[in-house]
Amino acid sequence: MSTVRPSRLVCAVDVGTRSARAGVVQADGCELAREICAFPLLEGPAQHRTYRFSDIRIAVRQAVSAAVDSAGVEPAAISGLALSATCSLVLRDAAGEPLSTDPGEGDVVAWCDHRAADEARDCSQSPHALVDRNGGFISPEMQTPKLLWIKRHRPVHWQRLGQALDLSDALAMDVTGVPVRSLCSMVAKWPYDGRSGWLVDYLRTIGLEDLPERVGFSIPIRLPGTVAGPLSGSAADAMSLSAGIPVAVGLVDAFAGALGATGMTSPNAAGNRLNLITGTSNVIMSVGSTRAGASGFWGPYRDVIMPGAWVSEAGQSAAGALLDHLLELWSPGGERGGPSHAEVLDRIDQLYASEGPHLAGDIHLLPDFAGNRAPFGDPSARGLITGLPLERGMDALCRVYWRGAVSLALGIRQLLEHGGMPWDGDELAMLGGFSRTRLLIQLFADVTGRRMVCGEAGDRVIDGTAALALKAAGDNRDLASIAAALIDRTAAFEPVPDASRLFDRDYKIFNTLQKQRYAIDQVG
Repeated sequence: MSTVRPSRLVCAVDVGTRSARAGVVQADGCELAREICAFPLLEGPAQHRTYRFSDIRIAVRQAVSAAVDSAGVEPAAISGLALSATCSLVLRDAAGEPLSTDPGEGDVVAWCDHRAADEARDCSQSPHALVDRNGGFISPEMQTPKLLWIKRHRPVHWQRLGQALDLSDALAMDVTGVPVRSLCSMVAKWPYDGRSGWLVDYLRTIGLEDLPERVGFSIPIRLPGTVAGPLSGSAADAMSLSAGIPVAVGLVDAFAGALGATGMTSPNAAGNRLNLITGTSNVIMSVGSTRAGASGFWGPYRDVIMPGAWVSEAGQSAAGALLDHLLELWSPGGERGGPSHAEVLDRIDQLYASEGPHLAGDIHLLPDFAGNRAPFGDPSARGLITGLPLERGMDALCRVYWRGAVSLALGIRQLLEHGGMPWDGDELAMLGGFSRTRLLIQLFADVTGRRMVCGEAGDRVIDGTAALALKAAGDNRDLASIAAALIDRTAAFEPVPDASRLFDRDYKIFNTLQKQRYAIDQVG
């Protein structure tokens, strides 16, 4: 194996909905290697979505080991490790053993598990600053409703529960043996306030006053980028790293993406940078000096990415997941093993070149197949498709798929036009899965009327996670400076005026469909 002798190197891991990605990154932003390893999402009835932590552990360790090997570096060259992940909920019993709530399910409740929709509504009924901080509605994707569901529906399991952690915190504990929670996950996803601690008064009103004791209230809570603990020998051996290197306190994956995008765009007049993080779900995130919140929007949160910075966010529960669904639902002839996303996007590119923004303009969608996270805060909302012709085949699939993508961009436009939020500004940093396809980047620019700025190399979630690892490894710069230095080249996509005007029509129809859906819901 050839040996590379670069500047300080770290390893960064991003655990998404179905896979773990690991990158070996230099302090100057050069990514020497990136590897990916999939793990199964267990999809049960009644919107149950779980993982086995052991599957995630294997994927993380294999991805890291492969990345180190691909980078051609010795383990001793890597000076730190950080892990970011979705806000999934890891359950342990009093003895520290995995705890599943149902046979055949895993011990990790996935972020996209919506079994606790009723509990989310109940959690939202009590007037409290926590409810206000979450836009007036506690999402079933957050940890409080999920834990309330366990107490109500699985009381025996609730009595056995001895610890519950966000996935990124559980992963850090797994490789260090040291229990630590990130302030990011605690403030954004748990009944916790950075200044007053556990919100016991709120928990008492919803019947969860014993939650802190059940989930491990004594576990210390630390800022992202501080040291969670040293890498254990067993984890080091499995990942081809050196034992004892610092492991950073991590971030929820979207927050890591926002950190990694630092420096890609300029602050707006309110002192905030705007980010569009795309993937299984889509999230707009504002990070900066302005404290702002509104109905249907999450935040503001302080210090959850960087000390002193406020974060506000809004999102769509199904984005990439919607396109996955359309691909599976609309396969030509209904056969299995249909075309891939890349093949569909290539064909759409050809169709768009000849038809332009008019492509499939008679088909309209509402993308809320997994509920509406914002601006309505309604997990029971469902998607709509109108204008379907009686056609099958590849081009028919491409037209429906394209209009699904248009609906996602229209949803982001709606969030950006929501009053009371710090969304003013001409540009957004766009990152995640959609930012790897020029056609989709241009679509979001045209529909929103905003410039989209994308990195030409690297991965922003990996970069944000790498910034945490560098900080934990002793970099004396602040996190913003570390993250900004990791950005190499960017490309800007300007909205095309003619296309934007045509999408204005679609936006009017989008809003009309939402009103019609509400009217239908009121019937009977």
